[in-house]
Amino acid sequence: MEASQKRKITRLRKKAHIRKHLWGTEERPRVCVFRSAKNIYVQAIDDDNGKTLAQTSSLANEVRSSLDGNGGNINAATLVGKAFGDVLKEKGINQVIFDRNGYLYHGRVKNLADGIRETGIRF
Repeated sequence: MEASQKRKITRLRKKAHIRKHLWGTEERPRVCVFRSAKNIYVQAIDDDNGKTLAQTSSLANEVRSSLDGNGGNINAATLVGKAFGDVLKEKGINQVIFDRNGYLYHGRVKNLADGIRETGIRF
């Protein structure tokens, strides 16, 4: 098996184990993170109704304008987290459940979470 396939399978196994215990509601949505090599994406999900309440990424106009090129580094993750926290505040959401989606809580995922926390969102 190729190393990249093995990493992906391992992450999906971790994701399944984590998701058994996380469930988002309209008052406290699940914040799910996806990171690719070039960008980072985050969305708030209401699992009760199966709807996405808010989303943003390093490709969004308000974030992209303040980036200096690369959307896949820790500075971009922090900016995406702050922008996402502002979007949640506008929608009246103050508390969320953080779903790291099988990724380690380190680097870009940690900086994204810290950026969300800086806006006053609790998790």
